[in-house]
Amino acid sequence: MARSTRSGPYICGIDAALDVVSGKWKGLILWELEAHGVRRFAELRRGLPGVSEKMLTQHLREMEEDGLVTREVYAQVPPKVEYSLTASGLALNAALAPLGAWGRDRLRRERIDTVPLAHDREASDKVDTSEISDISSTA
Repeated sequence: MARSTRSGPYICGIDAALDVVSGKWKGLILWELEAHGVRRFAELRRGLPGVSEKMLTQHLREMEEDGLVTREVYAQVPPKVEYSLTASGLALNAALAPLGAWGRDRLRRERIDTVPLAHDREASDKVDTSEISDISSTA
């Protein structure tokens, strides 16, 4: 696994975790890779409307350095590169699941529009929210 170039100092674990997922697209890249397992660069770009090639490349490199994503290059013509989550990336997605549940609840409660994606339903079905308390009753 690649060694992260980030070394703190951090105030707490949340600070260290947010450093790894900071950036508009990193959480969505994690989500896209978990929903589909393995993705090529162009597939990731199509799955993330609005992300530029430069930003996707930058985030994927950082996520690889942080040990969240594996980049596999195949020696063939034309070149083939695939991205997938590492065990650490999968663990981070599991840790982010309650945050996603909170966000979905907020979207419903505030009636905020979302961008419709083909795999929205598939990815949200993977999240087990049975242990997450109903925060709408405390709001």
